[in-house]
This record gives sequence, structure tokens and C-alpha cells, in this order.
Amino acid sequence: MSLDAGLRAALVTAARAGRTVSYLQLADRLLPGEAQRIHRLTLLLEEILREDLVAGRPLLAALAVGRAGLPGRGFFMLLREPGAYDGPDSGPAAAEWHAAALARALDHWGDGG
Repeated sequence: MSLDAGLRAALVTAARAGRTVSYLQLADRLLPGEAQRIHRLTLLLEEILREDLVAGRPLLAALAVGRAGLPGRGFFMLLREPGAYDGPDSGPAAAEWHAAALARALDHWGDGG
């Protein structure tokens, strides 16, 4: 299984369990012992995010979160490119937008979408 496929599978597993998964948990599972594994993971998540945006699917990458319970800054920055989000990278507006995106992702991907 490719790294991208492994990441997608881990995110779908989290969706089916109805929960988010931390960047660290994903990195430990998929890239154990690698230097700069979080950075590599975020690059993969960005690619998944782009693919879902183009395809019009709920955002599987919304299930991956940092310590504060939100995706990282890059998640929100990428959403600005197609005009999907125009708010800040953190705070109440980001949390509200993420909660809605997460609900859509859990509904779609959690049902085997």
C-alpha cells in the first residue's frame, strides 16, 4: 500500500470511528522514525485536501488535527486558494468552519463514502 493510500485508509478508519486523529498519531503510524515526519505528513494531507476540493467531496483531511483540535495553518491556507474559506487560521471562526467541515466528512466518509 502506498503512503498516500495508507493515510487515506487511516483517515477513513478514524471517520468510521467518529473521531479525529492527531498529526502525531498519523505520523507515528505511517512514518515511524522518519526525520521531519510531521512535515511529510502535512504535505500528503495537503494533496488529499486538494483532491477532495477538486472532486467536490467532503474534506477527509479535516479529520487530521493538531494539539488544539484544529487542522494546521496550511489546511486553512489551501482552502483560500479556491475560495472555500476566507477566515483566520485559528480562533472561533476557524473552529466553527472546521466543525462544519468535520461533520460533513464524518457523515460521508464514516458511512463508507
